[in-house]
Amino acid sequence: MAKRRMFSMDIIDTDHFLDMPATTQLLYFHLSMRADDDGFVSSPKGIIKLIGASEDDMKLLIGKQFAIRFDSGICVIKHWKIHNYIQKDRYRETIYQEEKLMMKEDINGAYLLDTECIQNVSKMDTQVRLGKDSLGKLSKEEECPELSHEISGTPFIDLPKIGSVSQPDKVHTVTEEDIAQYQEVYPNVDVKAELKKMKLWLDANPSKRKKNVKSFIARWLAKEQDKPQPKRKKTFEEIKAEMIERYGDI
Repeated sequence: MAKRRMFSMDIIDTDHFLDMPATTQLLYFHLSMRADDDGFVSSPKGIIKLIGASEDDMKLLIGKQFAIRFDSGICVIKHWKIHNYIQKDRYRETIYQEEKLMMKEDINGAYLLDTECIQNVSKMDTQVRLGKDSLGKLSKEEECPELSHEISGTPFIDLPKIGSVSQPDKVHTVTEEDIAQYQEVYPNVDVKAELKKMKLWLDANPSKRKKNVKSFIARWLAKEQDKPQPKRKKTFEEIKAEMIERYGDI
């Protein structure tokens, strides 16, 4: 993932942006600095607390259309692709595919919610509630193919998620390919070990299971990534090499 972030003066040097309070502007810059290569931010609430901003600052960014927030808690920087161009050899696609599929771009590259797809899913939900047998058993994938969650890859673990009356035991399957992507984003974390911990925690706390498991995984791994790393004990060979370098070969 690219580490440098850019800001376009076409966005941040406007009265629309500069009229916002300093804390709101600061929150925008921090969100942008911590966004992934597609502009998605996994933990906006944590960033708000970290810099001493408030939820009102976040609401103002959303109200002024500088950020878009999803039900999962994730947000995306609306003008991300106006601010940043990331070369293909450095680009790493976001892991928040569900949210990304809800977006489209205007002619300038700014993100917009794809309301047509969202409305189709909402319409389908209403029809199913009115009567599955009489109105046809349409799925979300049939109404909006982009939201299909077919498993592609080698399964590693199934994490329980919020189910329904008809499907109480829903799971989110994490594949080896998913793990490789997580490991690249969170290099200081033993991803497989943490996934096993997540499963134990979700099994022990069924009332706290999540609808958007991808977001849950990302927040968990981000917290682990940010933990101070324990100092590794030096090996005998490393100590010996240091002694020789400092005092010469005795």
